[in-house]
Amino acid sequence: MMTTPHTLAGKHIAITGGGRGLGLQMATSLVEAGARVALIDIDQALVEQAAAQLRDQGHAARGYTCNVADEASVQALFDQLKQDEPQLDGLVNNAGILRDGLLVRVKDGDIQTMTLAQWQAVIDVNLTGVFLCGREAAAWMVAGQTPGVIINISSISQAGNMGQTNYSAAKAGVTAMTVTWAKELARYGIRVAGIAPGFIETEMTGSMKPEALERVKQSVPLNRVGQPDNIARAVTFILTNDYYSGRILEVDGGLRI
Repeated sequence: MMTTPHTLAGKHIAITGGGRGLGLQMATSLVEAGARVALIDIDQALVEQAAAQLRDQGHAARGYTCNVADEASVQALFDQLKQDEPQLDGLVNNAGILRDGLLVRVKDGDIQTMTLAQWQAVIDVNLTGVFLCGREAAAWMVAGQTPGVIINISSISQAGNMGQTNYSAAKAGVTAMTVTWAKELARYGIRVAGIAPGFIETEMTGSMKPEALERVKQSVPLNRVGQPDNIARAVTFILTNDYYSGRILEVDGGLRI
């Protein structure tokens, strides 16, 4: 049986970490498809500038400031969103940070370890932040009987990556939550899925030394890093394919860590 392709026209989609990089590229693709976006970021000036940029191009966009790792901040965010919009059709949990380091390192005869602060900062933003925003979004969708979609951005580091104990643990947790939520929320018509990017050309890769970046490219079977648009298109695919849920879409050029 043929079905009508799902459209994003008029849909309200919130994106954490939406002030720059992957989040802003996702937002750009979504508004070009007719969606209304809520850009969420901890940097107020940055997110307001990003939202203004989209509005100047004729799109519907609002900017919101929030610390996703803080429960009160997240609850205040969703209270404001509910005042501004009648419903939430989608949430992309994209906000994340890096605090890389080896668990134990020997340098000049001294033993150095990953600090609790390094561990906690990444867990707070990359895992707890996803939980808090996902919880509030799901509750709003259930209350409004909205068949919404939650997309969690994981990483190929979910399998474990050297120098990223904190990041890998957080992203593995995000993957597990994604599958759990998909099972729990399906009864309400809510789909939940994840995306695990590989090496993507962002501010982080742009700051790498040329020789290090070349080694990264050589480790990818396609022999190049991905582009933000590759992830943005994955977001659009999940939002518009109503039979995709409970899975993690790996967008990594064939790389396996």
